[in-house]
Amino acid sequence: MNIKGKLVEIFDTVQITETFKKREFIIQDNKNPEYPEFIKVELIQDKVELLNSLNVGDEINVLINIKGRKWEDKEGNIKYFNSIQGWKIESESGNMNQENEQENINQDSDDDLPF
Repeated sequence: MNIKGKLVEIFDTVQITETFKKREFIIQDNKNPEYPEFIKVELIQDKVELLNSLNVGDEINVLINIKGRKWEDKEGNIKYFNSIQGWKIESESGNMNQENEQENINQDSDDDLPF
């Protein structure tokens, strides 16, 4: 799945535990320009760096997974949580994230092969 739109806000990376970090951002989806949607997407672990070369206002395409969790509290009440996790960001504004830059470097080096 993917979401296309304008990057409207970037939050700082948050270290949740010693081994887990996440970063959130807001993308404005304008499929219906009269009623724009503001969608919060989270990046986890090494994916938090995907936003480093992007700026608020950039047009982006975010590849996402929708995650769902079940949690039971101490009283036995069950709650469900959903999250939207991004795993790749493609810039529509001409900027490239670090993952795309690495892909381009790898593709360029493949052209030098003699076969």
